[in-house]
Amino acid sequence: MLLTIDVGNTQTVLGLFSGNDLTDHWRIATVAERTADELALLVRQFLAVPGERELLSITGVAISSGVPRVTSELRDMTVLVFGFAPLVIEPGVRTGMPILYDNPKEVGADRIANAVAAYEKYGGPSIVVDFGTANTIEAISVEGEYLGGAIFPGIEISMDALFGRAAALRRVELVAPRQVIGKSTVESIQSGAVYGFSGQVDTLVRLFEKELGECTVIATGGLAEPILEFSTTIQHHEPWLTLEGLRIVFERNQ
Repeated sequence: MLLTIDVGNTQTVLGLFSGNDLTDHWRIATVAERTADELALLVRQFLAVPGERELLSITGVAISSGVPRVTSELRDMTVLVFGFAPLVIEPGVRTGMPILYDNPKEVGADRIANAVAAYEKYGGPSIVVDFGTANTIEAISVEGEYLGGAIFPGIEISMDALFGRAAALRRVELVAPRQVIGKSTVESIQSGAVYGFSGQVDTLVRLFEKELGECTVIATGGLAEPILEFSTTIQHHEPWLTLEGLRIVFERNQ
């Protein structure tokens, strides 16, 4: 079985694959101070066979990470728990996708994993919108090349900035209000967040399509769901797209 780990700035997602099938997944907070021993304890708990003390048989570990300190500890954790080194998406790893960035080393590992999985599943040209700590949009050509993308502040950090700077405003649940024109401060904030971010994404996607032509548009990321209903450009929701990309890249490096 393959263990995949995607480390974001806010959350870390782990997925367990048996062949091509995602059989289980977990989401935990990203804590940069966690040691390899602490990570080993968490992983052992996730992988323990119910009712037994044995670990599931893991034959590979694939990692994408945007937090270097966590990456280092995960390398040590993998050796500690499983006795072999993990595959970490980084320069030198075969992805099977040409990276047409001015400096390919600048592209985040999760962005590459998303692009690889999107092209494998939907072909190109395609666009991936990832709703995370930062929102990212990736463009993949009809030939399967990573063309580049856009990065802008994610929903949660934008809301945190709003509440942190505006003393009279308080945190609200990220759901759509009864109507676009909010009738209370809570509904007004919800309207701005839900409809504002869906409009921002749709505008960017349409601008991408002016350069790419008609595209398949895929959404992923932990904060995608509140936006999906109101976006007019997103066609598919793939919540575990990054994990699928990790699986594909792992297989290409065997």
